Amino acid sequence: MMNIYAVANQKGGVSKTTTVQCIGAGLARAGFKVLLIDLDPQSNLTSICHAVSDAQDKTTVTMLEILAKENSINDGIQHLELYDIIPSSMFLASIDSRITDQMARPYRLQDALKELKGGYDYVLVDTPPALGTLTNNALVAANHVIIPAQADILSLQGVSQLYETIESVKEHANPNLKVSGIVLTRFQGRANLTKELVILFDAAAKQLKTVVFNSRIREAIAIKEAQAAHTDVFKHDSKSNASIDYAQLIKEIFDVDVLEKVSAR
Repeated sequence: MMNIYAVANQKGGVSKTTTVQCIGAGLARAGFKVLLIDLDPQSNLTSICHAVSDAQDKTTVTMLEILAKENSINDGIQHLELYDIIPSSMFLASIDSRITDQMARPYRLQDALKELKGGYDYVLVDTPPALGTLTNNALVAANHVIIPAQADILSLQGVSQLYETIESVKEHANPNLKVSGIVLTRFQGRANLTKELVILFDAAAKQLKTVVFNSRIREAIAIKEAQAAHTDVFKHDSKSNASIDYAQLIKEIFDVDVLEKVSAR
């Protein structure tokens, strides 16, 4: 069985896309075969990975055509240097009108992944900042959920609302879904308010029967520089705070030492 991780939080600006790319890059550099799936109509993951979108080439097969069952999932895979990716489309926002069978909507990604021929070790799914058909597809298809969140009250509210959706998905569609944990991003640990919010996040994690990861992702210019250069942070600067923090997160979740693998190469 493939390891399928949805990275989700209905709150925007919490580094979901960055987390997907950095975890995917780290696992790929450690020798695993990785597929990234962009389910966000904003297509930010598609952009920072320098994949071809349907805005650039109208013949590109995206997650829109795959979820609408107009193409196979294998038709949409783009093979990049480090990992594979299936791009998003800005027209994904209209997915409900493309799938008229309401009962089938949440299961389209799950069905598509059954056809996957790539033999991937890990599939990472980036989700939009909203609870709806696209996020539900990711949660129904996934084995695990990683929840990025900033240490602020709006992110905390987003986690609470996501909890209700996860519980519904577990009850009705995917009883084996597990929340791997909450990762605090753009972290500033010295602020008193941040420390108080961490306590509240710990309480929310207990409700989700999960944990707040010990690894914290600090704000770092290296991430923006790497994305602007269409590369990953480990290649861009393996000694940056971002590389160290994401390497620690990958070690905590997957028990893989990324920086050791990068240094060995």
